[in-house]
Amino acid sequence: MVATLVRLRLLVLRNSFRRSTSQLVAVIIGALYGTVGLLVVLGALVGLSFAPAEVATTAVVLAGSAAVLGWAVFPLLLSGVEQTLDPGHLAVYPIALRPLMMGMLLSGAVGVAGAATTIASLGTALPWLRSPGIAAIGLVTGALGAATCIVISRAVTSIASGLASGRRFREASGLLILIPLILAGPIVIGITSGLRRSADALPSVASGLGWSPLGAVWAVPGAFAAGDVGGGLLRLLIAVATFAVLWAVWRWGLARSLVTPVRAASRVRAPGKSGLFGVFPGTAAGAIAARCLTYWFRDPRYLRQLLVIPLLPAVMWFYASINDSIGYLFAAAPVVAFSLGIGMIADVSYDSTAFALHVSKAVPGRADRWGRAAALLCFALPAVVIISVGTAALEGDWLPAPGILGLSLGMLLSGVAVCSVTSARFVFPVPEPGDNPFRSRPGSNISLLGPTFAAWGVIAVLCLPEILLLVVSLVTREAVWGWLGLLAAVVLGAILVVVGVRIGGRVLDSRAPELLLQLRKDG
Repeated sequence: MVATLVRLRLLVLRNSFRRSTSQLVAVIIGALYGTVGLLVVLGALVGLSFAPAEVATTAVVLAGSAAVLGWAVFPLLLSGVEQTLDPGHLAVYPIALRPLMMGMLLSGAVGVAGAATTIASLGTALPWLRSPGIAAIGLVTGALGAATCIVISRAVTSIASGLASGRRFREASGLLILIPLILAGPIVIGITSGLRRSADALPSVASGLGWSPLGAVWAVPGAFAAGDVGGGLLRLLIAVATFAVLWAVWRWGLARSLVTPVRAASRVRAPGKSGLFGVFPGTAAGAIAARCLTYWFRDPRYLRQLLVIPLLPAVMWFYASINDSIGYLFAAAPVVAFSLGIGMIADVSYDSTAFALHVSKAVPGRADRWGRAAALLCFALPAVVIISVGTAALEGDWLPAPGILGLSLGMLLSGVAVCSVTSARFVFPVPEPGDNPFRSRPGSNISLLGPTFAAWGVIAVLCLPEILLLVVSLVTREAVWGWLGLLAAVVLGAILVVVGVRIGGRVLDSRAPELLLQLRKDG
């Protein structure tokens, strides 16, 4: 049974390669990047063999502890991304608990992340190449460390299975991923700065972690290399006990998830409460606008795009403060406008098979385009204006404000115009409704590149008047050019939206059945 489960995992992985050429290309590119990263890690471990034993121990314990912590945290955030051996899917089969656990453990080791972690963990023996006995101990503890990483992820997932099965938990956890991604630059700079200031404290931190469940397994070879046999054995005992406790917790959680059915929560709206549908006009375009605006503020696949509104200005302010340059802060509004404008590019794809209602009711393409555009502009226009004016007020320099606002409005309206056409022409592989917003099939990002880059290029060309007028305003220090750019953005942007909606509507009228067929195929 264990071998069957491992073969199932490998079979799913192999079939994902065969699904399409783009997915195979994406997997190959990802494998190349992963291989390069793994080689860098292994090279660094080999380099530690020439460093003092204390330095090698500190580096291995810190990195290993971070790996264990990552394996404990990321399954919560990425719930729903990998469901090859989901206990809920296996509950209907008469599989004994022990072989099921062994199969899931080994299947985790043959996955991409599991394989990389296993190889890197075994590589922790490399810093002790000059002492074969210590290197052999490093191989044993490396294997135990890799198994601990996989088991802790399974244990955490099984404990949280009741929460993770709920749609709201998957939505919230998926959105939490984007926050550190957007703030990755400031976070990395802050961590690097902190490490530079506290480099002398790292050995003490590693020493403390070496006695904890996170780092005990990685500190064993260093203890033996330092001649502390008793400390090494005690740390090994802590590592084995940690693994045993995690295994028991996983067994308990898995047994519970196999016998306890998951019940989906539901909520019924009180009669008479129509929400946004009572605010917008009772037309096809008004109904679509109300539905899409509801999606923007309730569907996590849309909400993750809204996170850029508060977070991007914060990131730009951070870079402006550390570089003593106002250019970063003034770039916040155009970047937010561009991000929101391009947000409609996969609008129909997010509808999934619910788009069948549009086709069955013969909704006019122009009404569909107007409804989706109106939903986005309802909040995007005020957000762009507030950020543009707010950054100027924060910096105390009002001369660039009209030009910045003009460029921002131009990018937003041009993006809406372009995406009104592209979303009627292309279907993108996106997460299904209710799934983790970061769940994707291998190769889906590759298929997005062509249409997305083309849309970016068209938007840049359409915004050339606003860009040129802003540059002239900044060079000449004459505000009149910025005001002309704002006027051009309003006039040209409005014209572009009207043209884009009309062209997109005609495209949608002619391609609606094909789009629905492709949505059913990809769903």
